[in-house]
This record gives sequence, structure tokens and C-alpha cells, in this order.
Amino acid sequence: MIPKDPVMLLSFVNLKLRDFYGNLDSLCDDLDIDKAEVIEKLSSIDYHYDSEKNQFV
Repeated sequence: MIPKDPVMLLSFVNLKLRDFYGNLDSLCDDLDIDKAEVIEKLSSIDYHYDSEKNQFV
């Protein structure tokens, strides 16, 4: 289960991307997470996925 709070979600997702996954698609597929929901929640706190950095910035 992923955090509901956007700030906690940001920390969780960026940690997973940094340590375990090469891209957001792999993370979402492996953890069975709705990619659009993650993007929407993190954009609500003005964070957007940067594929070159493989993190939300």
C-alpha cells in the first residue's frame, strides 16, 4: 500500500525509484499502482516526473 499523503508519497516514490526501479512505469507495474494517480497526486504539490533524473522534482 502506498502513502495517501502527497508529501509522504513523494518520499516513498523517489526512494523506490532511486533504489529499486529504472523508471516510473516499472515501479507502477511491479507495485500495481495507478501511474496516473501517482502523477496527479504529486502534481498537486507541484512535483513532476523527470525521466532523465528518474525522480519527481
